[in-house]
Amino acid sequence: MRVLLATTLLLIGSNVFMTFAWYAHLRNLSARPWYVAAIASWGIAFFEYLLQVPANRIGYTQLTLPQLKILQEIITLTVFVPFAVLYMHKPLRLDYLWAALCILGAVYFVFRSSGRV
Repeated sequence: MRVLLATTLLLIGSNVFMTFAWYAHLRNLSARPWYVAAIASWGIAFFEYLLQVPANRIGYTQLTLPQLKILQEIITLTVFVPFAVLYMHKPLRLDYLWAALCILGAVYFVFRSSGRV
């Protein structure tokens, strides 16, 4: 349980950085040349990798590679929706719920044989 918790918390932190690196420049640097946004994004992504690499190394001690990937996708959606709504001021859409339900199905199928679901 500690491995799953540590992996999840590190991946959440990693995803916050990743989401900002990938999308925040659309709001904050839209008037600047693309290479300025790329350099800023690379700087943010550095911190993403400082969390993501240990998260995957820790997680891989007890999770399979597909389980790590599905966990990452769940966290990505969980971080992205609040980012899109609160930071980017996009409307909350019912499509987010449908996407989450599809990912929940993926979680079931990837984790069912391990007895973790």
